[in-house]
Amino acid sequence: MLDQQVQLITPELIASAMNYSEYKNMIAALLEENKTTGANQSESYLNYTKMSMQRMKRWDKTVKVAPELEKIVSSISSPQVWLVITEAWCGDAAQSMPFVAKLAGMNPLIELKFVLRDENPELMDAYLTEGARSIPILIALSADLSKELFVWGPRPKFLQDRLKAYKLDPQNITPKEFADGTHLWYARDKNKAIAEELTPLIASTI
Repeated sequence: MLDQQVQLITPELIASAMNYSEYKNMIAALLEENKTTGANQSESYLNYTKMSMQRMKRWDKTVKVAPELEKIVSSISSPQVWLVITEAWCGDAAQSMPFVAKLAGMNPLIELKFVLRDENPELMDAYLTEGARSIPILIALSADLSKELFVWGPRPKFLQDRLKAYKLDPQNITPKEFADGTHLWYARDKNKAIAEELTPLIASTI
């Protein structure tokens, strides 16, 4: 399965993928036309996208990386490609990708790229989370794309467990209340959980 997954990530895919700035510029351009990515162009998905842009801009200004993790990222001595599968309306991506972009920016050997889930269904289906096309998914690869170094996503374990529990028993909590609770958790956590999960994964590539 690993070989099949890696084969889906070709040099052509990476060459056509967006860097972080291009990804944000693409979303901003779509919003100017009252559009988002993907097939669902509903008012709710447009609103999700607007909120996601606001959150990314806020995190871009405020995100901090602990010295320990910065040292680990700086210690990477061989080129890596970090490929993210996502969509503009994804609330979890808006909360975590500015942190990932900050990490990637700490070492010129890391090439961070973004592709859209719904434009790459075969790739997405190689990285399902318990059978679901959950995003974002971060895939770290060797520079020649022959080796998968680690995979992270779609959200910190605490939130993934919380979502599973909610699906089993919503306990009269509305979807909006649940989503609000998720984003409040992100705001309070300040990327600590993501950092804790990524630290050993990145360290394993050195």
